Amino acid sequence: MGSAFLSNRYVQLVAAMVRTGVLGYGGGPSVIPLIRYEAVSRYGWLKDEEFGEVLAVANALPGPIATKIAAYLGYREKGWTGAAVAMIAHILPSSAAMLALMSIVQRLSRSAAVAGMIAAVVPVIAVMIGMMAYEFGQKAVKGLGWAAGLAAFALTFLLLEVVPIHPAIVIALFLAYGAVHFRMAERLRARLDRSKRRKEGDV
Repeated sequence: MGSAFLSNRYVQLVAAMVRTGVLGYGGGPSVIPLIRYEAVSRYGWLKDEEFGEVLAVANALPGPIATKIAAYLGYREKGWTGAAVAMIAHILPSSAAMLALMSIVQRLSRSAAVAGMIAAVVPVIAVMIGMMAYEFGQKAVKGLGWAAGLAAFALTFLLLEVVPIHPAIVIALFLAYGAVHFRMAERLRARLDRSKRRKEGDV
């Protein structure tokens, strides 16, 4: 009975989204590694590559990124009802806590204890984001190759930090580049295969 309850997809969605909503201190960037852990590592709803694609699309769309990903995961697992359940489970706990603490929020914002808690959790969040970024970077280099991958990293930094261009535009540009890159790579591989077969036939 207990195992059947825990394996229920709605229960899993609620548990995962409550955990990410409650533990995601600092907003979107800190929540993403938590959602990735729940969706990829704990429940296996997505593969790592799929999560990267979802993250890219969510970044390109307006609105809170964590809420969009929660809605997508819920929809993927249980349709529109699942999307609603996932969003409510993700938003409700922290929203309820905010409303409950509204009367003392100003006092808490000046509290040395609260400031210390936030300062202490920042390194943890930074490491989690760094680990996720490193894994995504490895996959990018593996998919594009070292030269194209490093060039993409450098160009992304240039566009986001030096120019700067809105992240949604940068994501759209790289999505277009990725489509062209892999199409050209497939054509090149096909051409090389045909050439190899011809040579083998001549021999």
